[in-house]
Amino acid sequence: MNVLNFPILSLVTYLPILGAIVILFLSKERHEAIRWVAMVFSTASFVVSLWLPFYFDSTTAEMQFVEKLPWIQYLGVSYFMGIDGISLWLVLLTTMLCAISVLCSWEAITERVKEYHVFLLILETGMLGVFMALDFFLFYIFWEVVLVPMYFLIGVWGHPARKLYAAIKFFLFTLFGSVIMLLGILAIYFYHGGQTGVYTFDVLELMKTAYPYSSALLSFQNLVWLAFFLSFAIKVPMFPFHTWLPDAHTEAPTAGSVILAGILLKMGTYGFVRFNLPMFPESSKHFVTFMVTLSIIAIIYGAMVCLVQRDMKRLIAFSSVSHMGFVMLGMFALNAQGVQGSILQMVNHGLSTGALFLIVGLIYDRRHTRMIAEIGSGLSKQMPVYATLFAIVMLSSIGLPGLNGFIGEFLILVGAFKVNYIWASFAVTGIILGAAYMLWLFQRTMFGPLEKPENMKLLDLNAREIATLVPIVIMFFWIGLYPSPFLKRMEVSVNHVLEQVEKGQAGKVNPGTKAASVGATERHLPSIIQPTSGTSEGAPGVRER
Repeated sequence: MNVLNFPILSLVTYLPILGAIVILFLSKERHEAIRWVAMVFSTASFVVSLWLPFYFDSTTAEMQFVEKLPWIQYLGVSYFMGIDGISLWLVLLTTMLCAISVLCSWEAITERVKEYHVFLLILETGMLGVFMALDFFLFYIFWEVVLVPMYFLIGVWGHPARKLYAAIKFFLFTLFGSVIMLLGILAIYFYHGGQTGVYTFDVLELMKTAYPYSSALLSFQNLVWLAFFLSFAIKVPMFPFHTWLPDAHTEAPTAGSVILAGILLKMGTYGFVRFNLPMFPESSKHFVTFMVTLSIIAIIYGAMVCLVQRDMKRLIAFSSVSHMGFVMLGMFALNAQGVQGSILQMVNHGLSTGALFLIVGLIYDRRHTRMIAEIGSGLSKQMPVYATLFAIVMLSSIGLPGLNGFIGEFLILVGAFKVNYIWASFAVTGIILGAAYMLWLFQRTMFGPLEKPENMKLLDLNAREIATLVPIVIMFFWIGLYPSPFLKRMEVSVNHVLEQVEKGQAGKVNPGTKAASVGATERHLPSIIQPTSGTSEGAPGVRER
């Protein structure tokens, strides 16, 4: 079958939800069958997604594997899916980590197994849709779909102590941001329609328009930029919107924490580079100092808080605040090294922090505690395989050369140094502190005497548990030793985004001029959808597949 003539993105996106539908017809008592169905469909989505990088054209910034069909024509809504070098690796990260999340839940989830796997598969479809949707209406639906299953995963299968508090806090924070983003989407929808007579949610069409800007905070472009910023900053999460994250991470089941850290946080950073930078270039440049300041605070604050944590899971949760600060710093350096490092670090963080939560989950399943003091020391004597994998994951997280974390952090620091050496100097302190808290965690739990009686009976990892970590470890070394395939496929797309930011309003269409050429009839027919054609200076075109 020629994949170039096949709706591969829809297949990747909807295979998990098809698995959820199959599970609905199974008896809730058939736990093994439910697990196998979830595993088969989630793995199938991952396998199909592996076709994407092989058939991806790294020489163009156009959207590829495009699927576009009219949907709600009166409103200008279409079913529009596509990916470029920015979203490619995030799609593969999602399919990979979701399959691993099903596998790591095999023995950990014993109650309401049917409902758990249904929510897990629906969540995967929602996350994939966010990274592929090129219609704002469709994007917003996928964005909201993610919220509900994650709420239930935390609230039903989380740690008994504070799971409801964590679930409600997560829901309220993210829902608030989503509603504000919806106002921003409607603002550009009506502005574009009012000026041109063409009402559309097509992201590529809306990206071509020059939205009114002035240095005043309340200019149209600044206000819409801030609406998107609030939603994405909560999801990242950036300081000071991070307070929901430690609770959600700590109380969620292992798979929920893996998905939350590995994928959900990337929805926020993806939103910035997909929408804020190219669509509102003047505002993006206007808020650079603001964004960099928040990023550096997050880097240092998150790392310092990690140093005083007593809970393994909470320590890793705060480390995400610090690491995501690095991602945002690279992005708003607004140069090729910084943005490429930022996107690669999204993938790196998803792998390394996802693996850290798997590590914590494995010891929690055996000891039923996450407290460092209660777990005790000397575990490497009883669990050498576990200690070895923990060491590799820990070194990846702190950015050891030869592993994936080093490449992303190095590019981000190069990008930051090119703009302002003071920014990079502050960021380096985060790396030093990161090494301190991760080595401290490893030393306290893996080394020293094996004193606690509970630890003397612990079993090392079995084949299934090793299988959850080995694919991630392989990716650590692949990206760390040979990052070229990953960087090459995002290079042209990143350069195109930076060109749009650099050109600013000059690279976009003046809607007033365009509106003058449209007839009065067309101005009153919002049901007309203008097809995307070719490329333009304001936005990449689509590459039909």
